[in-house]
Amino acid sequence: MVDQYIFSGSLPEEATTYVTREADGELYEGLKAGKFCYVLNSRQSGKSSLRVRTMRRLRESGVECCAIDLSAGGIQNVPPEQWYADLIDTLIESFGLDVEFGDWWSQNQLNSLVTRFRKFLEEILLAEIKENIVIFIDEIDSVLSLNFPTDDFFAFIRACYNQRVDNPEYNRLTFCLLGVASPSNLIEDKKRTPFNIGKAISLKGFQLHEVEPLEKGLHGRYSDSQAVMKEILHWTGGQPFLTQKLCQFMVEESETDNPRTVEQVVRSRIIENWEPQDEPEHLRTIRDRILRDEQRASYLLELYQQIRVTEEQSEVTADDTLEQSELQLSGLVVRQQNKLRVYNPIYKEIFDANWIENQLKNLRPYSESFRFWVASGGSDESRLLRGKALQEAEEWAKDKNLSYQDKQYLAASKEKEIQEEIAAKEQEAALERERKDREAAEKRNQLLSEANRKAQRRIKVGVAVLVVTVLGAATVGLLSKKQLDETHEEVEAVQHLNKLAGKLQEQSNLNLDQFTFDYNKALRLSALSFNINNHQLKQALVFAASSQADQQLKKPKEAEQEINKSQENLSKADKKALDSSQGLQIQVLFYKFQGSLLAQRKETQQRAIESYTIAFNLLKKHPKETDFTKGNQLLTAENIELVHRGLIKVLSQSNTEEELRKQVEQSLTQHLYAQLENSLKSKNWEAADRQTFPLILNIAKREKEPWLDEDSINGVSCPDLQKIDQLWVTNSDKRFGFSVQKEIWIKTGNRLGIKKQDWTSKDYRNYIRFAKAVGWYRKTRDDERGGGGDRLVRSYEELLHGIKSHPQVVGSLPFFGSVPGSLSWGLGGWDNLFLLDIYSRYGYLLLSHCDL
Repeated sequence: MVDQYIFSGSLPEEATTYVTREADGELYEGLKAGKFCYVLNSRQSGKSSLRVRTMRRLRESGVECCAIDLSAGGIQNVPPEQWYADLIDTLIESFGLDVEFGDWWSQNQLNSLVTRFRKFLEEILLAEIKENIVIFIDEIDSVLSLNFPTDDFFAFIRACYNQRVDNPEYNRLTFCLLGVASPSNLIEDKKRTPFNIGKAISLKGFQLHEVEPLEKGLHGRYSDSQAVMKEILHWTGGQPFLTQKLCQFMVEESETDNPRTVEQVVRSRIIENWEPQDEPEHLRTIRDRILRDEQRASYLLELYQQIRVTEEQSEVTADDTLEQSELQLSGLVVRQQNKLRVYNPIYKEIFDANWIENQLKNLRPYSESFRFWVASGGSDESRLLRGKALQEAEEWAKDKNLSYQDKQYLAASKEKEIQEEIAAKEQEAALERERKDREAAEKRNQLLSEANRKAQRRIKVGVAVLVVTVLGAATVGLLSKKQLDETHEEVEAVQHLNKLAGKLQEQSNLNLDQFTFDYNKALRLSALSFNINNHQLKQALVFAASSQADQQLKKPKEAEQEINKSQENLSKADKKALDSSQGLQIQVLFYKFQGSLLAQRKETQQRAIESYTIAFNLLKKHPKETDFTKGNQLLTAENIELVHRGLIKVLSQSNTEEELRKQVEQSLTQHLYAQLENSLKSKNWEAADRQTFPLILNIAKREKEPWLDEDSINGVSCPDLQKIDQLWVTNSDKRFGFSVQKEIWIKTGNRLGIKKQDWTSKDYRNYIRFAKAVGWYRKTRDDERGGGGDRLVRSYEELLHGIKSHPQVVGSLPFFGSVPGSLSWGLGGWDNLFLLDIYSRYGYLLLSHCDL
């Protein structure tokens, strides 16, 4: 006979039902040889019993041993100092050391806790005990729940191993760690060296050739005890706790009148109605470990489901990911031949597909759709929730600690639902929008054509006047030959510039909008050239403008010829002409155009820096003469901005003159402020709106990435944001500005500072209320009746028209979304604004960034 089968707690040293496994020999030999070892496995897998037997064998061979149970009540829920003190006190008591602990502890009070622990090992333990020492540290997973980090403790254990090189005494000291954890759990700080030493001891399930001690208890009770034992191992997979427990059940069954088979006992006493029968607790421990962390539970369940489904094909390869390690530590699955399998049929039947599905539903009501969506990498939009299903999911998600992927899924579902609502509404209004688009396009074309016609008329009149003047003066002999030649040269240069403008216009007809602006600029300078009386200045301007046009037309050779002609004329102009307001502006334009031409070739980068620098210095030295706010100025605000940006670009590429680059960046910011202020003072709301966001990007150092995210918003200084807000508020009579929007944002129920992933359905609804309050969305009759109403967005043209025609609407500007022709973070096109513009690009966070 054997002792009663023991399946709760550690087996005593003399227990006859102890099963010696391969791990027994590996652990004993490893520790005997002085290797650091760790036995990290699931609960009730025989770790503590293995420790007890190994300690006995080591002591019999002359090795001093001690076991520290980190789950013991005396060293849990205590401050760090008490925790280390209890560890040392346990070692003193276990080894019977002759030391007055209180005095020793006080003498080392100035040392850190880890240093005290080290000094105790070196100066007392290794000094008093001359034999080899093994310290078993059991239940190491208990430290994961302490209210202070224990990284230093495990880092010290690793250091004891490394210390052997410098201090031979450490060769006598060995540690063995046991618990439900993985090595990566022991040192959480990823900046430190991980716990990567020692020999891992694998605890496999009982094998048939190892279980003779268990089979003895069945002798005389069954005619073929080995067959019964084999059937037991089939159901338990050799799991120690279940194997001992089932053996005990079969002993009890043998004493009944009609003994049942192993399968019948398993089903009736373990599988069926398993929760109340799970005593001592085993199956519930597995379940609770998997479900303990709501964020991770879904991943573990889905991984387990994959292992169950593909087990026959052995498709799930063990790769030591965090999820796989956690599932193995639960005890539910086991690693065999580098594949993951369900540990045994008992687990597979209890934790079956229905159990998985029910748990997933408890975790999330949308588990199946979510699983397919994740598998598609988030691209399968058919799996997103809509309507009632989305509402139920959002209700369920309240007060839940959701994973990042869950938040992504719900946000994507909400975004998709809203986009579909918008699409449906826009489809209904498609014909109306197309009509308005056509009218708006025709109006823009008319305005553009009219502006072109006026410029062309001005140029033609100017040329005609020149021709008539030349012919008339020549007839009466009023002009000298030199004057006649200069006039012919001017007419010829202007006509050439006009031809280049015509070619740029041809390019714009191919829907290349940039050329639309380029040929208008060329025509503008051509027309303004007639206001210049000095021949050299006039020619310098026209040739410089022609060079710029050739650059846009990708004709570098012709552009270089034109810029050289411009430079030649500037060199001939007298100082008085050059120092005039027109002369200074023409020089700025010349050096700007020359700089952009030189910057196109690597070998002329330094010359490009020199040209841009001259233009920049002219602007700084002569602010009054180059003031873009005056009427009929040759220099525009855009010209000045491009001088700054061109110089910053070439300086950045060459990595030179850091101080100059900083100076130019500061000057650019000042210019952008001046540009915005000028537009606001002249009540040009559209221009001011287009200029606000580039200014914010400039302040946040985000011009290379023309959008803001949560981190970059922190780069927007509060004084700057408050200054921009005050410019808007002051010049709009408190109608527009960030602070105006912030007040409306709060009044419409919106939360300040909320992160995108934390938006709820209520936040979406409140946002719509805000968008309608500031005029970005159309209010409908349903709104007036208290209903939800349409969610149709206004076109930008409608928004501007509404601002002019409805002065009672406040907060419409600055607009955070898509603004045609500007740098913006929106998702919309030329005339369309979309619902998610603000919160999807974090612009709304500006409202809570500073005290506005």
